[in-house]
Amino acid sequence: MQITTKAIVLSSLKYGDTSLIVKAYTASDGLKSYLLKGVLTAKRGKLKPAYFLPLMQLELVANHRNKGTLESIKEAKVSTPYKTLHTDILKNSIVLFLAEMLVNSIQEQEQDEGLFNYLEYALFWLDEHAPDPNFHNLFLINLTKYLGFYPDIHDRNAPYFDLAEGSFTRTPSLNPMIEGENLKNFTTILGMNFDALKALKLAKTDRQELLKKVILYFELHLHGFRKPKSLAVLNAVFQ
Repeated sequence: MQITTKAIVLSSLKYGDTSLIVKAYTASDGLKSYLLKGVLTAKRGKLKPAYFLPLMQLELVANHRNKGTLESIKEAKVSTPYKTLHTDILKNSIVLFLAEMLVNSIQEQEQDEGLFNYLEYALFWLDEHAPDPNFHNLFLINLTKYLGFYPDIHDRNAPYFDLAEGSFTRTPSLNPMIEGENLKNFTTILGMNFDALKALKLAKTDRQELLKKVILYFELHLHGFRKPKSLAVLNAVFQ
């Protein structure tokens, strides 16, 4: 079936010498994988490799057979061009990290309008604003709303957050915990919107430690989740 849909590119892998396999999150059908035959060598055509950079927002005309196999794209165009996301070195490092997190986190092959709208909004916000070293922490915590394991904020004044249970607790257990200064920072970010980020001042070590806990939270709640290889690059550019 031929459909026209918005899509956000999650990954693009070279296949052979001339083709790409692109994974994208679509507004119409959720997660989709496409085989783009000959796109790397075609001098003309409606598909250009530059369209399939991480987290590009596209409008696709695609054939969706919905049989669990690789789909095909007939036409693609940039829906709204970014101004800075792929040219600013700090923002590009955030993009690469978040794209890898999304590939490892989004597992449902079905439509989710709320998730798509969140990704669309967050990426446009990042494109329009100065790169913030706390953006990815807030992005990931808010993302858990759509993945089904947003923290239970009941008793958020308790001294521990149990990462395995996803809730605050007054007594520690053998599960991984957030406590102390990390818990204070975690609680501050819960419920925050992106516009409030400029008021959030965290030391580099606190920010990195919180991100480790957030990634562990994903690892505990998503079957088969893999830690992102791009984390080291992200930490390096925000030194």
